[in-house]
Amino acid sequence: MKKILMLTTGGTIASVSTPYGLIPTLNSEELLSYLPKLEEDIQINTRELYSIDSTNTCPKHWLLIAKAIEDEYYNYDGFVICHGTDTMAYTASALSYLIQDSPKPIVLTGAQKPIGMEITDAKSNLRDSIIYAADDSSCGVQIVFSGKVILGTRAKKTRTFSFEAFSSINYPFLAEIYDGKIIRYISQNKNDMKPVFYHSLNENVYVMKLIPGISDSLIPTIFEKYDGIILESFGTGGVPDSIQETIFKNLDKYEAKDKVLVITTQVQNEGSDTDIYEVGVKLKKYKYLEAADMTLEATLTKLMWVLAKENRTWAYIEDNFKKIISFDRVRG
Repeated sequence: MKKILMLTTGGTIASVSTPYGLIPTLNSEELLSYLPKLEEDIQINTRELYSIDSTNTCPKHWLLIAKAIEDEYYNYDGFVICHGTDTMAYTASALSYLIQDSPKPIVLTGAQKPIGMEITDAKSNLRDSIIYAADDSSCGVQIVFSGKVILGTRAKKTRTFSFEAFSSINYPFLAEIYDGKIIRYISQNKNDMKPVFYHSLNENVYVMKLIPGISDSLIPTIFEKYDGIILESFGTGGVPDSIQETIFKNLDKYEAKDKVLVITTQVQNEGSDTDIYEVGVKLKKYKYLEAADMTLEATLTKLMWVLAKENRTWAYIEDNFKKIISFDRVRG
């Protein structure tokens, strides 16, 4: 008998229509009641952690989910988290760093339409997630959605309304699920896995999205206020002339371990490489990190995880940001 713990956090899957729009109100037992009878060898217990629109998700919610899983980790064979789709990729990435090397599956799912609607993807997504979480070959943090299994650090919401809402960025789907059967494309070796739980994140991280002709007026304030700055640049990555001097002055002003600059790209696929163009190569005299082909969601949450160590050194930051965790970094 497989024991699965289903944790609910609100989101569209648990929402009902009101005069003010969709609001998550269904509890965990009510959600489960919509599913047809599951396999007899799967026992599901439920727990409601909170009930919010995922737009309101904060790092404190990631820590709450991780703690709930840690508290019950040895009582269950797998975990399913019902979550709103808008920030699900952020939560999946955060959990990938907060719970590393888990030989048990931690599956996030949700829906584009509430489970109570006549036409909905909620029932199939939830059922697929439970089936995947109960399978002996599953491990680690994944999103199961629209029949696809996506590594937690590779997921991104790429469609606002379609049932096939999530894409796997710069990495293949791990598996697909058809009629309750799992077709695996990538095997995960969990034989030597031992879970490691982390309990803190540094929320003092800022994402600065570049636009053509961007002003440098806020950059000194951003460096002063934040410990980590993610520069979401164009193409393969670089610093445009309009802010270059101010960026370099602030990199000179602070220790690299205190103000960490990460270069990433606004381009969804194939990643960044600051070695190609002059606007990127000019950065080489400074200490900075490059996200390469990681998603923005993974870059943000991994930086929060790395910066959570109070007595950090630049070597620690660089080593841990570059360290391969859950396939979050394919190259570089």
